[in-house]
Amino acid sequence: MIRYAVPLLVLGALAAPATAAEVQIQAQAPVVELTVTDTVNAKPDVARLGAGVTTRAKTAQEAVRQNAAAMQKVVDRLHALGIADKDIQTSGYALNAQFTYPPQGGTPTFAGYEASNQVTVKLRQMNKVGDVLDALVAAGANNVFGPSFMLDDLTPTQAAARAAAFKHGQTLAQEYARMAGYTGVRLLEVSENVQGSGGMPPPPPAPLAFRAERDSSTPIEPGEVGTTVTLTVKYEMTR
Repeated sequence: MIRYAVPLLVLGALAAPATAAEVQIQAQAPVVELTVTDTVNAKPDVARLGAGVTTRAKTAQEAVRQNAAAMQKVVDRLHALGIADKDIQTSGYALNAQFTYPPQGGTPTFAGYEASNQVTVKLRQMNKVGDVLDALVAAGANNVFGPSFMLDDLTPTQAAARAAAFKHGQTLAQEYARMAGYTGVRLLEVSENVQGSGGMPPPPPAPLAFRAERDSSTPIEPGEVGTTVTLTVKYEMTR
């Protein structure tokens, strides 16, 4: 599906002066400038999710030891699911002292240490996302976030959105030219801005509560993701 918007229209007698790094094309007739946005939607083929373990203990060494053992189980489960090393990346590690604070104020009391380790996982099988989430929880992950969906290769959708935006911009420029009493247009300048789901990191971790035993796989619906191309085009009106 393709959507578009045209938020900007500028008419002028001459092209704006170019900077030293630009190539200036002189225009003797009025110039129409349009900003056109088109979006192409497609089914995602990659999902990113985060999983980790948070442990607490009286000493820093014990919190780290417990965390390392628990996190190793999570990583081992990912490998057992067939996820390659290149698709597993540590995204955060922290060790912090913990304190309890009296309800009515006063001096906080030292409560031990908290260790946290997080990994970001790239999944290439959309029908396995729910199963992976369940397996991670069963392996001991107590922090889970995501998934976020994207396209591994944005090239095809970028090309489709670019072509649609360019065609639409040209059509609009010709319409404005006819309304102004001209017969055609000549392209002077085009610039592009692309936004799409191709490599965005998942959202920050937010601890979630799960049951380790599940009667069925967690339902996950990937839907569609959009690739958006915005073109700014300038046309000189011609006769």
